Amino acid sequence: MTSLGMSPAAALRAATERGAELLGRSSDLGTLEKGKLADIVAVPGDPLSEIRATEKVFFVMKAGRFIKNAR
Repeated sequence: MTSLGMSPAAALRAATERGAELLGRSSDLGTLEKGKLADIVAVPGDPLSEIRATEKVFFVMKAGRFIKNAR
């Protein structure tokens, strides 16, 4: 999406917040808020200034458990 001109922030929002809206799940998914389900992907650096940081996942936290990166 960013290669076609979308900002990194807009691309991340499209994959999370807007995706949850399209699925009709924005009440429990899509943003980090109290009471919502959350899976977290940790990446090095700031994906808002360098979107390719999302290609280098440190770890994923799913349902409160840390899952190690396969790399």
